[in-house]
Amino acid sequence: MARLQRTLSLGSVVLFGIAYMTPIIVLGTFGILAQSTAGMVPAAYLAALVAMFFTAMSYGRMAAAFPVAGSAYSYVRKAISPKLGFIAGWAVLLDYLFLPMAIWLIGAAYLASAFPSIPQWIWVLAFIGITSAINIVGLKLANGINALLMLVQFLVLIAFVALCVHYIGGDASTPLWSIKPFFNGDMQMPLIMSGAAIACYSFLGFDAVSTLTEETRDPRRTIPRAIMLITLIGGLIFVGVSYFVQIAHPSFQFDSVDSAAYEIARNIGGDLFVSIFLIGLIVGQFASGLSAQASGSRLLFAMGRDGVLPKSFFGTLHARFGTPVNSILLCAAVALLALKLDVTTSTSFINFGAFLAFSLVNLSVIFHYWIGGEKKGPRELLLFVLCPLIGLVADLWLMVSLDHLAVWLGLSWLAIGVVYLAVLTGGFRRQPPELDFQEAT
Repeated sequence: MARLQRTLSLGSVVLFGIAYMTPIIVLGTFGILAQSTAGMVPAAYLAALVAMFFTAMSYGRMAAAFPVAGSAYSYVRKAISPKLGFIAGWAVLLDYLFLPMAIWLIGAAYLASAFPSIPQWIWVLAFIGITSAINIVGLKLANGINALLMLVQFLVLIAFVALCVHYIGGDASTPLWSIKPFFNGDMQMPLIMSGAAIACYSFLGFDAVSTLTEETRDPRRTIPRAIMLITLIGGLIFVGVSYFVQIAHPSFQFDSVDSAAYEIARNIGGDLFVSIFLIGLIVGQFASGLSAQASGSRLLFAMGRDGVLPKSFFGTLHARFGTPVNSILLCAAVALLALKLDVTTSTSFINFGAFLAFSLVNLSVIFHYWIGGEKKGPRELLLFVLCPLIGLVADLWLMVSLDHLAVWLGLSWLAIGVVYLAVLTGGFRRQPPELDFQEAT
């Protein structure tokens, strides 16, 4: 049976997850969040961080119990049932298959606005081609490139925050420390939760690294630690950066919501900094697309190796590079839809799949550690029932906070998955094909 090679350390996995998050996206989506929360972007990120923290705990516990590729698909399958595991995997596919397309489309849109003489489709094809080639060669190369790209992102983020602080300091009427970004006197929880549902898009990197379990050294310890570090580091970055940006631009009205960060960058740093910001944003999108495609292809590999998807296509590795080339190329083909779609359409239902998968993983902790566990004392009740229940309720709340279009598109994708499962299992009379999770020593 084909096996992935263990080459990744804790630092590499954390870097991969942070790159997947694309920290600079906090600036790229600032206008949308500011408008949806009425100027309380940090509050939305804080609410999202709390919800993702408990879900990250559940992912870490399940990664320790089942150190295999497949993420939510594997966890739910082993802890609850193969059929529900398939549904979890189908929900994650919605996220992983379409996320690279959305990432590359956002990057191409910014480049097209900066270089209007070059058609946007050229930038889309360039993103897809370069990223696919790097991922085919392997994660060692991708990891090295991510390190460089992450450095550029963080430098731009630091410069943006520093200029915000300098800009605020030049106005004696504007205090550097304020509670208004968290509570503006007319706070409405539905507004904050609606913003948090969008903000959770930025946290998807923490669960993505669980798909790299079979390529990580000592995964039972490394993956849970990496998941928590990624969630906390990413959350602190999002809350901190959005706080200073919100103070520098307290209004939630912009000339263009989609490019609000351009307006703010010009106000705080002038035309030169606008160019630097553009470079940082594009670099961030490239790094995120690199990670997203790698994670999505490995989920497809896990499902193909299991026989849930056609094994001859999905369950094989390249003889030379040891990577799931067919799955990588399929992700690239799906991303070609970006040539016909806009950013709003391509991202509208991604979070539905993520929240459904998150909910099932929280449920898996209860099934595996509490219902199936032997010890059931106060400590186990807290860790294996109360904490995952908090994560489950938070994820479901965020799901219903999505706009109606996202919910309907997500339910449509889910219905297709149920029909495919019925065909695969002969009308639900038999279990989907099972994978032997015993790894070769």
